[in-house]
Amino acid sequence: QSVIGSNATLARYGGDEFVVLLEDLEVPAEAAVVANRMIASLATPVALKGHGDIYLAASIGIALFPDDGADAELLIQRADMAVARAKGAGRGICVFYKDGMTQHANARLDMEVRLRRALSAGELSLAYQPQVDLITGRWVGAEALLRWETPSGSIAPLDFIPLAEETGLILPIGEWVLLEACRKIADWTRAGLPCGRIAVNLSARQFYSADLAAHIASVLEATGADPGRLEIEITESVLMEERAQAELKLLQLRQMGVHVALDDFGTGFSSLGYIKRFPISRLKIDGTFVRDVPQSLTDCQITIAIIGLAHALGLEVLAEAVEREDQVAFLRAKGCNFAQGYLFSRPLTAERFEQELRAHGGQWSQG
Repeated sequence: QSVIGSNATLARYGGDEFVVLLEDLEVPAEAAVVANRMIASLATPVALKGHGDIYLAASIGIALFPDDGADAELLIQRADMAVARAKGAGRGICVFYKDGMTQHANARLDMEVRLRRALSAGELSLAYQPQVDLITGRWVGAEALLRWETPSGSIAPLDFIPLAEETGLILPIGEWVLLEACRKIADWTRAGLPCGRIAVNLSARQFYSADLAAHIASVLEATGADPGRLEIEITESVLMEERAQAELKLLQLRQMGVHVALDDFGTGFSSLGYIKRFPISRLKIDGTFVRDVPQSLTDCQITIAIIGLAHALGLEVLAEAVEREDQVAFLRAKGCNFAQGYLFSRPLTAERFEQELRAHGGQWSQG
């Protein structure tokens, strides 16, 4: 209340959503000032015993009376649309409602309805992007990537995965991804094909679900997949959300024989003190650092530092988004173990991935 002022009304709307009513504003900018004070206040870390510092973030949508609505229901609806736009812009900001947001919200609702049907309609599939040993040139595994093909065309993951996370659909979709990937691991292993490790990405909601280890164990048992051929990928930011809980979950996965890779490494704010405690087996260098090596001195230094850190911690290191031979030469010379990217292969359907394994045994043809 001290942040929003004594004349403002604060109420919990539901879940993690709150409504603030500001009255008698002289100009709209006053609402933005209050919103930004709230964001700054929430950004102050909260110390919880046994969990370290907890960082909060808020996204705020602003709707103005009477321009954006003549009644409370419409104003809240349009403020909610502005919140969705704020979240999409990166969180930690405030956004005013604009007329075009109604059309955007309707399109978003339509996509949500279609996404709910996609699983049962068989529109979702997995593509497998090979991962290559930079010394031998052999495939050592692949990352399983979600694809959505509709009757009217394909929808990019960046367009639907954030929506799935916001709506909770990421949980049933994530369960399907894990099950499908483990089925393929079991099929390829039984066929004697050298598929290596298959990496599956987990969202924060999936990773912090109460029964994560039990669920993965049941999927492995049901499919007959070798735990040692499954790799769980989580991002650096996800890992740092609940450090104590994350460490416990990672230990459970290691005890099952499942590998864990830390994805997009270098883009977050993780502490090296925590990284060395987490039972992970591989660091993945984010493609933003790989893209401009060896031309960019800064990116070269960052990449070399990550490779050195990984090896000092006894971890494997894999570079993402490799597209050129000069990148391969640089990464190989600096001791990077593995890489993936369009230079080696685009993501392949399960059928094409299997054909390549049968035909070439997973060998990257250099030059």
